[in-house]
Amino acid sequence: MKNVNFLKLGFLTIIMIASLTSCKEEPKAETTQPESQPVEVVLDETPDYFMLRPEVEKAYGYSHAVKIGNSIKVSGAVSMDNEGNPTAIGDFEQQMKNCYADLERILNHYGCTFDDVVKEDIFTTDMGKFLEFAGYRAEIYKKQFPTGSWLGVKELAIPEFMIEIELEVHKQNNE
Repeated sequence: MKNVNFLKLGFLTIIMIASLTSCKEEPKAETTQPESQPVEVVLDETPDYFMLRPEVEKAYGYSHAVKIGNSIKVSGAVSMDNEGNPTAIGDFEQQMKNCYADLERILNHYGCTFDDVVKEDIFTTDMGKFLEFAGYRAEIYKKQFPTGSWLGVKELAIPEFMIEIELEVHKQNNE
């Protein structure tokens, strides 16, 4: 009986050693970057904050956008005037267009377009209405659509808001 247990233990040891050595990572061949292609280096990682409506944003405690390196995060845009009052109350399509107009102003501030958007999250209190007007997005995103989520929510910050759109942007290095 001892010989059988000893053989089992020896067999398991051999299997474990074989498994560990077969998982060894092979050294990777070194690749060199051709001299004609510059290496992309982001020099400034200092956050650059942008306020679209400074008084409103200060009152609510947020910045509409922040750029760090080549990445820009844009807070949710809603349909509001410069004093923070809801606009296009009850008109879902116009609220959506107002959101995209504000987002375009922010993108322009950073020298970007909707072609630079890599993620778009939409929050709406009426998914049916959003789906009815979602085709409008094809006028905004002319090259490709970004990744993102469409989320039906119970409410937004102010009851009259029906849609809120936030973005993540990747700014190209062609300044």
